Amino acid sequence: MGKIEQRLQELGIELPEVPNSLGNYIPANRSGNLVYTSGQGSRNILGKVGGELSIEDGYAAAREATLRCLACLKAELGSLDRVEKVFKVLGFIASAPGFTDQPTVLNGCSDLLIEVFGEKGRHARSAIGVSELPEGIAVEVEILVQVKDQ
Repeated sequence: MGKIEQRLQELGIELPEVPNSLGNYIPANRSGNLVYTSGQGSRNILGKVGGELSIEDGYAAAREATLRCLACLKAELGSLDRVEKVFKVLGFIASAPGFTDQPTVLNGCSDLLIEVFGEKGRHARSAIGVSELPEGIAVEVEILVQVKDQ
């Protein structure tokens, strides 16, 4: 078991199955030492933050979406120990009119990445409020990581 998988186990986190694509795309794409995940969503938390969902619900949705991204990375790389650095996070938050606290919601992603990867999990990011997301999900996350050669 790798160091990151052991860390996940210590945190009581089990990665979900790699989600089926909803279209004609792949879960992760690699070019050289960069891997970019497709957007992954909070399939178990639906709705709009600031409407029927609280900030805490949104935080949990961001965390769930991030776990799906990690599952995609593990499937692509074979081991999350190959992640050298989390480089960039892009988060979309389904937001009720007037809701402006998207950064706090996306902390559900950022906090998880730092819990799992430590300093290597610190990243640049954008938190964007949108009116709708596919299938009613609350949060969609994309992650770009730098990886070690095998």
